[in-house]
Amino acid sequence: MNKRLLLGFDVGSSSVKASLTDIDNGDIVASAFFPDHEAPIKAVKAGWAEQNPQMWWDNAKLALQKTMADANAKGEDIAAIGISYQMHGLVCVDKNQQVLRDAIIWCDSRAVPYGEHAFEDLGADRCLTHLLNSPGNFTAAKLAWVKENEPQLFDSIDKIMLPGDYLAMRLSGQVNTTIGGLSEGIMWDFQEKKPAKFLLDYFGFPEDILPTIVPTFGVQATVSKEAAAELGLKEGTPISYRAGDQPNNAVSLNVFNPGEIASTAGTSGVVYGVLGEVNYDPKSRVNTFAHANYTPDLTRLGVLLCINGTGILNAWMHRNVTPDVGYAEMNDLAATVPVGSDGVTVIPFGNGAERVLENEETGCSIHGLNFNKHSRAHLVRAAQEGIVFSFCYGMEIMRAMGMDIRNIHAGKANMFLSPLFREALATTSGAAIELYQTDGSAGAAKGAGIGAGIYKDHDEAFASLKKLAVIDPNDKLEKDYQAAYERWKEVLQKEMA
Repeated sequence: MNKRLLLGFDVGSSSVKASLTDIDNGDIVASAFFPDHEAPIKAVKAGWAEQNPQMWWDNAKLALQKTMADANAKGEDIAAIGISYQMHGLVCVDKNQQVLRDAIIWCDSRAVPYGEHAFEDLGADRCLTHLLNSPGNFTAAKLAWVKENEPQLFDSIDKIMLPGDYLAMRLSGQVNTTIGGLSEGIMWDFQEKKPAKFLLDYFGFPEDILPTIVPTFGVQATVSKEAAAELGLKEGTPISYRAGDQPNNAVSLNVFNPGEIASTAGTSGVVYGVLGEVNYDPKSRVNTFAHANYTPDLTRLGVLLCINGTGILNAWMHRNVTPDVGYAEMNDLAATVPVGSDGVTVIPFGNGAERVLENEETGCSIHGLNFNKHSRAHLVRAAQEGIVFSFCYGMEIMRAMGMDIRNIHAGKANMFLSPLFREALATTSGAAIELYQTDGSAGAAKGAGIGAGIYKDHDEAFASLKKLAVIDPNDKLEKDYQAAYERWKEVLQKEMA
């Protein structure tokens, strides 16, 4: 008897992960990622970041082979395939679907001037009301850089794609994308509800350079005979879901409705909330894209807050302040200090310019330190509180856009392993935190099940999602946290003055 499985891929900049999920009970049967070390990123010049798309395919194949072997699965066991991927990249192919240059990936900053000039020339009001963002450093601006600096290569481009679109092309032989993909490239007009022709015309891009648009949830393509033979899959297997990593992380946490929030807190931190009406931040301190369940008839927008200085600050504290203990002991040490860290305040923005601060680079700083009173425990707690307060600062912007934040869904990983961090975030934000055990590739697999009609809706698909814990705001400590947060904001304003 054949197994009933869903396959999910997660194409990251450090590795590609594959997961097989059991359709009937929702369990992850097997998963693997390649390479086992961080994948290389080419930086020919300062601020550049490129990867060869072939590397993604090779790593996807290796991850799939191991996953299939570990699960003792066959190609015919897989009912549908979903794809999650690193956002904002640029892949260029010719008429023969041959890649013309290495992909310019999300963390490449060369296109910033092109986006800034477009924002100025087209006007802030037009960009924000139609695109919900400045063209910034996103995919359209990256293509503008190619057009100006590599004109012969630009003339050879048949289609542009995002990293997930490339993997789907290799699986199916078809070139297509989603509305969400166009929106993350800042090429979707939310007023006209179609590709942003005014932006394409401004940059001089022909409309047919964009791939065919397919639904995020739905049969987008099927596995080709060639890919089936190369990967050990069944020809005709539907590819039925595709989304960028942050919308997909929200999907994997069953975040679909207005007011629901998904959060991660690794090296950098993300708060991603769903908005039910077209809106934007006039200062572009957060980004707004089409969420995975957005359609022209259903407004579901993903508002993305990114904080660069999150887990990287906690790791710095571990290396330099508490190198003799593990992270769990470090959390225990911080818990010996009262809320507010006895007056110590840490501004956590030490990992580059922060969009939430209108791209200012304040650096990380420590305030209120008294050598006769404070210990390393105060520093560790103040660092975690500083990260929490940076999240809450961004969530104030999201609330001003009309988002009613009541619940935060998060995977039990990274900073969310810290009880202190969880309590501080729940109490300061006023939102209950729900912790789950999931990941991006598993979310992509469930998304494929929805898109293929195997599950009737997302509630059925994620009925098996295991809630590990709920952390409610601590009413007894609310005043203390709010006082510490207000002090943190005062210090931040002085730093930015």
